[in-house]
Amino acid sequence: MWILKQSLRMNLPLCARLITLLALVMTNGPFAGTQITPDPKPTHGPPHDPETEVAFDHFYNMDYVRATEELEKIVGKHPDDAFPVNHLLTVVLMRDLYETGAMNTGDYTNDSFIGRAPRPTDGKTKDRIKELAHRALSLEDKRLKANPADINALYCRGVTRAEFAVYTGLVERAWFSALRNAVGARHDHERVLELDPSYSDAKMVVGTHNYVAGNLPWSIKVAAALAGLNGSRDKGLSYLREVATGNGENSTDAKVILSLFLRREHHYDEAIGYMQELTARYPRNHLFPTEVANLERSAGRLSEAEAGYRRVWQNGREGKYGKLHYELAAWGLGELLRSKKDFDGAAAAYELVNQAPNPDPDIRQKANLAAGEMYDLLQKRDLAMKAYEAVLTGRADSGQADQARRHMKEAYRE
Repeated sequence: MWILKQSLRMNLPLCARLITLLALVMTNGPFAGTQITPDPKPTHGPPHDPETEVAFDHFYNMDYVRATEELEKIVGKHPDDAFPVNHLLTVVLMRDLYETGAMNTGDYTNDSFIGRAPRPTDGKTKDRIKELAHRALSLEDKRLKANPADINALYCRGVTRAEFAVYTGLVERAWFSALRNAVGARHDHERVLELDPSYSDAKMVVGTHNYVAGNLPWSIKVAAALAGLNGSRDKGLSYLREVATGNGENSTDAKVILSLFLRREHHYDEAIGYMQELTARYPRNHLFPTEVANLERSAGRLSEAEAGYRRVWQNGREGKYGKLHYELAAWGLGELLRSKKDFDGAAAAYELVNQAPNPDPDIRQKANLAAGEMYDLLQKRDLAMKAYEAVLTGRADSGQADQARRHMKEAYRE
């Protein structure tokens, strides 16, 4: 581990992006299971629970308030059970990441996000996240002290460690602490699979790690191997496909993770299939259909992508997504039209972001900057200046604000 840490320390941007990727893909859902129940026989996790399934449905439909309320009740009924505590931890954490704008994977495609101060998480939420994580770990460690081979307790501890890796990485920006927790999660779930190879839900974290480690640059891969963190791209994809196509409660999460990786592999049709399935299953979640459009765009099917973005936007205007941040579809539409040199259309799409009922401040700032650039290319300097002024009403220390100030002095040119 020391060798890996020293190697990553020489390349903090890579370490940060590695942990961020692991964090993002490991928290797309509440993970499997409902309750830890003593059972002398190996199990595939606890039985399904109708109340938990209702909470999951709210969660995947992005109704974080109702999901939290339902899970608080379940935790109250089972105070000594780590599974519902982990579920509640996931929802509290994911709601915070969504509200602070930390769930947009596009922000992590270059190293600029490392120096960018994230929108802060309030102290009360931080305390709640840490309290839930420590509570879950205490319950899990108590079970494991009594029986080190307790499969469900090992699985739960791996989930808690994965969640805390997300928190320390994306909220606290403590990359090496996040790395420790992420590695601990993998080791716990690998141990689960040693004890019960049929415990397929444990293959999600292990498969994710395998794929990420298998795609590391050679120098980092060698250091990781010396630290015992080998990875195989093919094994990772195989594990994730097994979970995605199975009937476990991690199936939804695995589809999301697998789609992210399949885009990287240029296997667009398979990824689109998973996202279309989730779109139909969770109709109030705007992220799934927006991702379908993103995948169509990556596949070069621009007409289908444009229609997809416009459909999400229209559904949002009709109230299908409430006050969720469906303006992401308008941003995606603007980027698509910009790539086609349709500067008029792109400017209009970027301007749509301001019409959303509750636009994410960072998306709005990026959209205003992009709209200004389109107006400059169209030689509409007055409109460009208004757009740049709108950028400056947002975060003054952002990269977008710096660019807007430069463009106000000199018109943007490609």
